[in-house]
Amino acid sequence: MSSLRTSMALIGLVAAGIGVWFFMAYDAGTPTGTATPAVEQERTMGLDAPRDVAGPPPEVEDGFTPLLGQWEGRFNKHGWNHYGPGWFTLDHETGVLASHGGMGLLWYAAEQFGDFELRLQFQTSLPESNSGVFLRVPEVPISDDYIYHSFEIQIHGTAPEAIHRTGGVYDAVAPSRHVERPPGEWNDMGISFIGDRITVVLNGTEVVNWEAKPAGKVADFAPRGFIGLQNHDWETSVWFRNIRVKKLD
Repeated sequence: MSSLRTSMALIGLVAAGIGVWFFMAYDAGTPTGTATPAVEQERTMGLDAPRDVAGPPPEVEDGFTPLLGQWEGRFNKHGWNHYGPGWFTLDHETGVLASHGGMGLLWYAAEQFGDFELRLQFQTSLPESNSGVFLRVPEVPISDDYIYHSFEIQIHGTAPEAIHRTGGVYDAVAPSRHVERPPGEWNDMGISFIGDRITVVLNGTEVVNWEAKPAGKVADFAPRGFIGLQNHDWETSVWFRNIRVKKLD
């Protein structure tokens, strides 16, 4: 019996030693032939965090007001509310908003806008990442009814239909060109809504210039309303930063 116990103990020690060696080699990045969990996740599901967030945000242009406040150098979501499933998180150091789950809406509840120009940056985790920017949401969202009374500027690079692709007015007008940057790179988006005219500039290229009218899912739209960001699903993420607006009325 003593000999058997000794043998079992030796086997246990050898197994433990092999386990420790494997863990240390795997964790340190030595050539074991297996990718780290983070690398494997990026290969199979896309980026798990936005890239290129170092350094201060760009200066705000004259006449524009940031919609994410700062207090003692830290960003905050004061003035924003959320409706529906999922949520947005905010990195207080970098000012990056991250979408989670959905479908929901993070809307700037502090003020409604009539004629305005909106500028922001967004980044996707995968080519099929899905989100959008809502314009002139007429009432405080208490149901999904707002989608029938406000236009959405779409973010979805691989949508099957052109009217559902990035830069277009969802379900109404397709972008004239596909100029979205790949996952891991920031996109610059400018949206103006003046009277009934919607203009979208994506990465320096005008992709929409449209006299708005009820179309697709939108039955009517208001002269004033809230600005909102969509969180769409659990499979992908979209990140936003440098959100600023200029009132034109």
